[in-house]
Amino acid sequence: MTIQNVIDFQLIIFLLYLCHGEAGKSCPYAACSEEGPSVRFPFWLKDRQPESCGYPGFALSCSKRNETLIEIPYSGQFVVADIDYEYQNIYISDPKGCMARRLMTLNVTSSPFMISGALHFILLNCSSITGRPELLPLDCLSSSNHLVYAVNASTYMSLDLLSSCHFTADVTSSLKFSHKAFMPSFYDLTLGWEIAGCDIGCRVRGGECRLKGNNSLEVECSIEHLPAYKSSPSEAWNMIIRVSIGILIIPLPVTLTVLYLIRSRRSQAEKIRRKIKIFLEDFRSLHPTRYSFADVQKMTNKFRKKLGQGGYGSVFKGELENGVPVAVKLLDNSKGNGEDFTNEISIIGRIHHVNVVRLFGYCADESEQALVYEFMPNKSLDKFIFPANSNRPKLSWGKLQHIAIGVAKGIEYLHQGCDQRILHFDIKPQNILLDIDFNPKISDFGLAKLFPKKESVVSITAVRGTTGYIAPEVYFSGNIGNVSYKTDVYSYGMLLFEMVGSKRNKDLTVGNTSQVYFPQWVYNRLANGEDLGIKEEKDGDDDIAKKLSVVAIWCVQWDPSNRPSMSTVIQMLEGRTRSLPLPPDPFASLSLEESDLNVL
Repeated sequence: MTIQNVIDFQLIIFLLYLCHGEAGKSCPYAACSEEGPSVRFPFWLKDRQPESCGYPGFALSCSKRNETLIEIPYSGQFVVADIDYEYQNIYISDPKGCMARRLMTLNVTSSPFMISGALHFILLNCSSITGRPELLPLDCLSSSNHLVYAVNASTYMSLDLLSSCHFTADVTSSLKFSHKAFMPSFYDLTLGWEIAGCDIGCRVRGGECRLKGNNSLEVECSIEHLPAYKSSPSEAWNMIIRVSIGILIIPLPVTLTVLYLIRSRRSQAEKIRRKIKIFLEDFRSLHPTRYSFADVQKMTNKFRKKLGQGGYGSVFKGELENGVPVAVKLLDNSKGNGEDFTNEISIIGRIHHVNVVRLFGYCADESEQALVYEFMPNKSLDKFIFPANSNRPKLSWGKLQHIAIGVAKGIEYLHQGCDQRILHFDIKPQNILLDIDFNPKISDFGLAKLFPKKESVVSITAVRGTTGYIAPEVYFSGNIGNVSYKTDVYSYGMLLFEMVGSKRNKDLTVGNTSQVYFPQWVYNRLANGEDLGIKEEKDGDDDIAKKLSVVAIWCVQWDPSNRPSMSTVIQMLEGRTRSLPLPPDPFASLSLEESDLNVL
């Protein structure tokens, strides 16, 4: 039996397994709308799933507008904006848009939830106050006669407000990160949950949490395994024999040349190993696990399943000892000088965010370097926005908007959420990975740079990034210069254009002026009041396409100072389309000379 026969046989077994699995599912995933959160255990959706599919107190329902709703005992209904099953958080808001009013009567003690990141705040009714950064205005509770503010209870007594304000209520709210500080969110609330019997890593290991029986409240982690097969080593032996024969018949001059190149490469590799060794000695205090190359071989089953190939090396499917699936990037150490490897570990190893891919560990054995990441089953975004046999994206416009917002939040975290600002320098569809629910995660930090938040620019010694996504100031700064975090904003804008057009942009900086430049075409259509000619599948698709396009145009403004910050981008994406003004034409400056460019 040949390898191909074995693969065909296993493919048939796999398809039969899938059919059997789907047929046997009594609790399929559900949702109120395509853009709404996916509903699965411990939650269950009324009228769409049996009650036995969920845990008591976790019932959800759909509104007439297809919003996902949850009933909190004695507190009423709330809209479910999102559910994070990995970290066991549910994000709720008020259907009428005034969460501050609901917080005054909210009581979660009779529910299975608790408020995550809880802080105590005082609500004040004031006459007229300006210039007080400690006070957070609550517009939905205010009127022309009085203004309502929230203030942290820990600082309330130290404020001299008795003459102009009086106490209204005290509330508990969760944290929402702002680019300036941690501020309370009175527009949405984070609730967490815990259920004994199923840890949060169950689904990561390939399992599903469920009740042990219809009449039981005990929870178990059910894990199904697919059949495996072993491949024949005959092809490998044939390759070894052919290579050996080839070496024997190579002429002597060629052999000497090859030996010289090998010696030179070994010398270079030794320098890289010394550099990495010094770096790793300073890195011991950080969290990712260091694996041996034997560990990497074991977790990948000797690199049996290849996921992809790039200029950096190859990526293989693997599994940790606890069953967690991983993606192992085996680096080609003949390229670069080790900087990409140390960059990746030092930067991504210290950060944790839902929209940034997680680094589990690394390998640095002699000449072998590898990085071990969480496994993303839907691979990268480019597979969906550049489909091979279609002129339109396979993802819905609602999903594209969800992905755009997630990527923006990830970049905002890199720019504002860490001790030091992180510039990625390579935001593009290939570096946006998608989990099983199409939540985006930014990956590949090989080109990233760290610099203090108090500094507005970072120095670069060479052009960084991928052609087509590189900001103009990076090109025109030459081989050395200063650039700001707005370079990532530009790359993000080009990413949005490709998501809207489902096609690769043409790069004007490398002589593509004879070809149609899609971003310029989009701007001209919007400036003339024309639609983008998208094929609508549901109401609102055109609005989403227009919103993504307008935000993209703002992000690719030629002058970096005219580009918004990523926190502003998030506000634009989460707001209403009609409130977004069309920015100036960023492509009118393409004829400017290099000396006319305002780099900063």
